[in-house]
Amino acid sequence: PERRAALRAEAEALPRVRLAAVDVEWAHVLAEGWASPLRGFMREQEYLQCLHFNSLRLPSGGLANMSLPIVLALDDAAKDRVGAAPDVALAGPDGQLLAVLRSIEIYPHNKEERIARTWGTTAPGLPYVDEAITPAGNWLIGGDLEVLQPIKYNDGLDHYRLSPQQLRDEFDKRGADAVFAFQLRNPVHNGHALLMNDTRRRLLEMGFKNPILLLHPLGGFTKADDVPLPVRMEQHSKVLEDGVLDPETTIVSIFPSPMHYAGPTEVQWHAKARINAGANFYIVGRDPAGMGHPTEKRDLYNPDHGKKVLSMAPGLEKLNILPFKVAAYDTVAKKMAFFEPSRSQDFLFISGTKMRTFAKTGENPPDGFMCPGGWKVLVDYYNSLQTEGATAPATATV
Repeated sequence: PERRAALRAEAEALPRVRLAAVDVEWAHVLAEGWASPLRGFMREQEYLQCLHFNSLRLPSGGLANMSLPIVLALDDAAKDRVGAAPDVALAGPDGQLLAVLRSIEIYPHNKEERIARTWGTTAPGLPYVDEAITPAGNWLIGGDLEVLQPIKYNDGLDHYRLSPQQLRDEFDKRGADAVFAFQLRNPVHNGHALLMNDTRRRLLEMGFKNPILLLHPLGGFTKADDVPLPVRMEQHSKVLEDGVLDPETTIVSIFPSPMHYAGPTEVQWHAKARINAGANFYIVGRDPAGMGHPTEKRDLYNPDHGKKVLSMAPGLEKLNILPFKVAAYDTVAKKMAFFEPSRSQDFLFISGTKMRTFAKTGENPPDGFMCPGGWKVLVDYYNSLQTEGATAPATATV
């Protein structure tokens, strides 16, 4: 408490930089150690290493994977307010003091280069760019971050936001001898559950005695047509309640990172952060962290490149990558099953658009596509949008 009071008093006296909501999410990521060894918003040397090499050079001479720039932008007015101060205070969108950024460095924010190198395109309509880069200032400020207190959102979901250390403690408590992580930003259908349960079976066959699943939905910024976090978390809890996933061997926690939709570049960040939380296996599927091209009718990234890049990425050698097989609805067995090309006519691929059409019209998907409790959560969500007179999102994916 004394240290906290002294830190607050120090912050009160410093020039103040106000953060946008996405910046707060990144401050949360940094403060909890998801981006370790990064200790704060990137200074220019770290930024250039990240942008050009997708990694950071360690004092030992080794490499840490770091594929996404974690940076804080300033406009001209904020830069003038900071002046020559060595440290600044960071405040949330509501003005509440959150942290101190020490030994700062201010350097130019070349937005076009950042966008091109992160996404591989500067096409208009990239969700994160529109949200957090285009409106941002032309300067970046880096330094070592110290938060005044743990960052909370007071949205009823904070108990799900376990830090890397809390997750490691939970894995120890459960006696895990392997941890396999599944990153998602969509509702869990029985195809996802099939992949996760099959992965556990494979790990048991490999000789592990108690593999634990980290079901780790992304909780930061997502594009407007993705299902909102509170709805997803309710849906995930129903999946456990209905026994589709075993609560004894599953930990559901929120990953606080914002989403870039930057494909193979971003999936390295998703994997690296889970290493810091104690995962040693990572499930990766088709087109991870991908999206449709914003101006053309095609995928922005090759759907197989994510898993290929992960298996080769420098600094991720500790992580065992588990590419998953394609699951679809087997119309003969009347359940989600692994796709068999030899009888492709028996399989139905239910897209996100199709799933949403079912949910919005009140029509049920085929039996065995999603557990009833989880499906009801989605139907209730889309019904609430129609009741409010809003139009339901049109292009979310499952």
